[in-house]
Amino acid sequence: MNKTSLNNAHKQQGAKMVEFAGYEMPIQYPIGMLKEHEWVRGGNVGIFDVSHMGQFIIEGDGCADFLSKITPSNFIISKEYLAKYTVLTNEQGGIIDDLIITKLNQNKFFIVLNAACKEKDSSWIKSNLPSNLKFEELGDKSLIAIQGQKSEEILQKFINEDIINLAYMNLQICTLKTNNNKIFVSRTGYTGEDGFEVSIDNQDAEKFWLELSKYNEVEPIGLGARDSLRLEMGYPLYGHDLNDDTSPVEAGLSWVVSKTNEQFFGSNRIIAEKNNGTSKKRFGIKLLDRGVIREGFNVIKNGQIIGQLTSGGFSPTLKTSIGQGYFKTTEVNLGDKVFVEVRNRQIEAEVTSPTFLQAKTKAVKK
Repeated sequence: MNKTSLNNAHKQQGAKMVEFAGYEMPIQYPIGMLKEHEWVRGGNVGIFDVSHMGQFIIEGDGCADFLSKITPSNFIISKEYLAKYTVLTNEQGGIIDDLIITKLNQNKFFIVLNAACKEKDSSWIKSNLPSNLKFEELGDKSLIAIQGQKSEEILQKFINEDIINLAYMNLQICTLKTNNNKIFVSRTGYTGEDGFEVSIDNQDAEKFWLELSKYNEVEPIGLGARDSLRLEMGYPLYGHDLNDDTSPVEAGLSWVVSKTNEQFFGSNRIIAEKNNGTSKKRFGIKLLDRGVIREGFNVIKNGQIIGQLTSGGFSPTLKTSIGQGYFKTTEVNLGDKVFVEVRNRQIEAEVTSPTFLQAKTKAVKK
């Protein structure tokens, strides 16, 4: 089993470790998933080891054109240091993976891929890669997410550069105060809170993590709370809410499809769906009574099963269970009352947007 550079630090901090995407990862720490979730939502700072995710550099002449072919986004016209959430699409218009691509310059981009799809994604990209482009994994880098409303204040203590004006979905190259080593600081994250993701040398990662942990405002957070935090925000999880057959329009991600990009893998299907709509769509489900819903549970309307949940769990913020899934647009509307089948019991629920909370991410801070 693979281990991240922070493996010893997690065990030192009492984490419960599990296998995830081929890595030994912390599912929770001694305070437990619920308190970890509430810590991040409550105005403090949570730190997450996401070093299992793939970090890559792609560079060469025509790099922006290539990325605009394998995704529906337009990287030719995007600004330098802008991070774009987008999707890799196949020829049928399905989603190979969702990812974040940051433009360092016209011919060099920084890519972060999901851990479980790292090999699949890199194989797909390499199989379509023009011979003059270079695609390289940054195996010597760790990735640490620093999330919560005090994250800027805490991270600022560790770096020489001012990050107060770093806007959401932008990257800044900074240096550590301890040794002046370069790090990538992106104002991104998977929690809906203000926060950052820091790409840092493996040799610096453990000390950085443990020094962060010394602050009273900071707690390490495991994969369990990371999942409940993303579920409240309606962020899809690949392999559950997204797959090779699902289009970005069906997934409610049509905003990643650029109006100025018409020639990408699966463009015929995706552009048609964006213009004409889809037969199914991703919706949210919120329980109106007690119970815990999970992926795979049936959703029932008028006595008929209309679909299954692709994600589900308890929302510590809303104090009820929430989920998301795909349903025929002719069968459900926002606000509809439905039932979720939980252990042979039908619990009343409401159809909602997949996004249950308003994001607290920040644009430029004045």
